[in-house]
Amino acid sequence: MTPLDALLELLDRVGASRGAALVSEEELRRWPVEAVRALKSQKLLVKASPATTVVCPGCEQECTMPVDTVFAGTGKVASFVVCDKRDDINRVAVSAERLRQWRCGAEAVGAFVAQSLGLRPGSQRKAGAGLWELGLVMGKRRNQMVCLGENGALELVAGQNAVPLVEIVRFGADGYSVDSEAIRQLVDAATTGDSRYTPSNARRESRKLETRGLHEHWRKEYQALKKRRLGMSDVWYSEQIAKSKIAQGRSAETIRKHMKGQK
Repeated sequence: MTPLDALLELLDRVGASRGAALVSEEELRRWPVEAVRALKSQKLLVKASPATTVVCPGCEQECTMPVDTVFAGTGKVASFVVCDKRDDINRVAVSAERLRQWRCGAEAVGAFVAQSLGLRPGSQRKAGAGLWELGLVMGKRRNQMVCLGENGALELVAGQNAVPLVEIVRFGADGYSVDSEAIRQLVDAATTGDSRYTPSNARRESRKLETRGLHEHWRKEYQALKKRRLGMSDVWYSEQIAKSKIAQGRSAETIRKHMKGQK
């Protein structure tokens, strides 16, 4: 995973959740150090409340279970999972570190984009269902309000035109940024001088089809793994898929959410 891959993973999760995504401290330790540093310093990741569910560390089944937390005296708390799957296990202690998690929401992504474009801080506001106004952007020929859309996938919208946010984010020496030239071309017209920045329904539909195809590969591999290794946890299956080429750099958690198909 590269630093850019980390941001793309995060943006995909926020878009899919239609609001906010949570990332555990344990998962962040597997991300590039420079990526985590930039995501936190640029407020794309902020501390969230401790997780209320966790993958139980009590045995190899790795079940996802609710967490109970009680006061242990002297101001301390103790967290644990109550196992109801085995007779030889009762309470399984869970460390506070295992429950730490970070949050990225659409509002944080909007603030990041606005800052990258040099828009007035705090100018963004909710413009309707799944749409955030970020501010007025000056193109070469016209000015246009740019919005952040969160309709299943994050995209920047100007008038009738839109471009997926994952296509125009960058990582460099100063951290993450948005390609401002791409936004100015989006503002100016639907047909631009550089075809890489030409947002169209065809490109958006193509990306959706690619995503569906990726999920279908995961579903087939999940079924194949279940036949070969019956009785393992969904976490185990998703981690095996994440190690293969068909993962396309996606995390085991993202794969787990899509490998079983629509619920």
